[in-house]
Amino acid sequence: MKEHCTAVLLAAGQGLRMGGDTRKQYLDLEGRPLFTYALEAMDRSEVITDIVITAPAGDESFCEEMVRACGLGNKVRRIIAGGSERCFSVHIGLQAVDWPCDYAFIHDAARPFIDEAIIRRLYEEVRAHNACVAGVPSKDTVKIADSEGFVKNTPNRKDVWIVQTPQVFAFKLIKEAYEKMAASYDDLCARGVIITDDAMVVEFMTGARVKLVEASYSNIKVTTPEDMVTVLSYLRKK
Repeated sequence: MKEHCTAVLLAAGQGLRMGGDTRKQYLDLEGRPLFTYALEAMDRSEVITDIVITAPAGDESFCEEMVRACGLGNKVRRIIAGGSERCFSVHIGLQAVDWPCDYAFIHDAARPFIDEAIIRRLYEEVRAHNACVAGVPSKDTVKIADSEGFVKNTPNRKDVWIVQTPQVFAFKLIKEAYEKMAASYDDLCARGVIITDDAMVVEFMTGARVKLVEASYSNIKVTTPEDMVTVLSYLRKK
């Protein structure tokens, strides 16, 4: 029996670091909005069965129009308003899933170059380990800083990974983890805990181990205008 995999595509961000008046996820990339590249990969994937898109509040219909204009959206079940922070958008996206779901693929729409090979590797790993994240070994030496900006220690580079998305989990595990996170969010903030990715939620809330799965150095996230230049260059080479 085919397992059900829902992709939660996060396109609700404000894109403040990009500057300008257009939200990052809507920036034109060779005639198409940026977010539709990740959507296309999920829409055409043999692994993904359903898709939820989180959009900025009030943009749901606008987002749907762009999806249809690009000939996509066959697997899109819902386009819903996201939250004020990434973690809340994920929580809202997971709560919206009321259809059969075995695994959840959580992906930032600002990473346009996710491909089927990565999706399939993650699927095989999540079936074995229940929790896994895309990433790549760090090419650079990483320094851990103290509160004054001095080097505190230097981890062995072979142990350092740059984490990406998709981050993939057994659905029951990630839904439970986010429910616990939402219930204890104020306490986490008071303790100085800043939620930066989904694996962190699973680690903190369930104690489950998360498997690192090698993805691609081209699976970059568009955050600054310089990133957009890199993405355009890469896309034209392809």
